[in-house]
Parts: sequence; C-alpha cells; structure tokens
Amino acid sequence: MKPTIVIPTYNEAENVRPMTEALLGLDIPALSILIVDDESPDGTGHIADELATQYPGQLHVLHRTGPRGLGRAYIDGFRWALEHGADSIVQMDCDFSHSPRHVPQFLEHIQDYDVVVGSRYVQGGKTDERWRWGRWLLSWWANSVYTRLILGCKIQDVTAGFKCWRAETLRGIDQSRHLSQGYIFQVEMAYVTERLGYRMLEVPLYFEDRRVG
Repeated sequence: MKPTIVIPTYNEAENVRPMTEALLGLDIPALSILIVDDESPDGTGHIADELATQYPGQLHVLHRTGPRGLGRAYIDGFRWALEHGADSIVQMDCDFSHSPRHVPQFLEHIQDYDVVVGSRYVQGGKTDERWRWGRWLLSWWANSVYTRLILGCKIQDVTAGFKCWRAETLRGIDQSRHLSQGYIFQVEMAYVTERLGYRMLEVPLYFEDRRVG
C-alpha cells in the first residue's frame, strides 16, 4: 500500500507539528502526509515547510493561494495525492478531533471497501461531552433529518470529515463538479458516493473537541 493523509489547515500553528509527529509515529510503511494550507496568517504554512525539511519524502506541503474553503482544499489535496501515486487517501482534521490511532484501522478496512468513514453515530461512536446543545442539535438535524429523510442517505454520519478512500473511488467521482464548501462538502461527497454504488463502511470513533488553537 501507498497511503497518503491529506490534512487541510487554516491557523493550526499549534497543532501541525504534534499531529505530524503522531502520524509518523504510527510507523505505517510508505506513509506520506500532505498539509494543504490556505495561507494561514498564524504561520502554519511556514511550520509545515520546516517539517517537510525535517521529514523529506514523508511530509509535503501544498500552499493554496486561490479561493479558500474546505472543499477546494480537499479537492486540491486529493488531486495531488492521486498524481503522486497514492492508492489510499485519508482525509482528517489537524486539531486532534480525529485521533491518529484510527488510521491503521482505516487502512486495514479499505482493502475490502471503497470508502471507510469514522462515524460518531454508529454503535460505539460518540461526540465530545463538552459539545453545547446548539452544536449537537445542528449535527443531529444535518445527519438525521436533512441527509436521511430529505436526501435519502443511508450512512449515519454524513457530515463526517474523517475518511479513507480508495484511489479508484476518488477517480470515479467527478470532483470537478463539486462546488460545496464547509461541512456541506462532506455531505455532497457522501451523497454522490452512495448514489454511485460504492461500498461504504462506518467504524465508530470518539469525536473530541480541539485541544488547542
């Protein structure tokens, strides 16, 4: 396997180094990490460049200067990973709400599925107890009402941002047509993936609030 982890960043100066070290500490063979930075004013991109020098061939940086946004960052990151020969691509946040310890599990399951989703809403999954009522209600509405009742999605955590894709799956999805930004990008990707008939697996995880930053 040749896995690549794509991590979009904006003002993650306090997290990018510990996240990089945690991922590389997993000792996954042939693992590469791509930091996709949207011109962070706090110096995240500069720290990422230092890490690329420290970990040549393992840590890479993509500096985006065009229109910002989570969806655009992921699409550019996915394109980079595919062009550089990745056969599996993990997408995750940099703030440790997505624990690196799940990555080996994702890479194991992706051998039998087209996309693996880290889910807060399947049995065994959980959100941080510190979530405020408004945030929980918004997440519940998005995943239970909007996406399941209105869009007809079967997946439990449609807004999940921690996923592992087969390269063939991303190639089969025409990402150039995706215009959504923010968390709606995750909904659009899940919706299209289901409609195209790809095999999806949800694995439970604990979604922790960001630690710093």
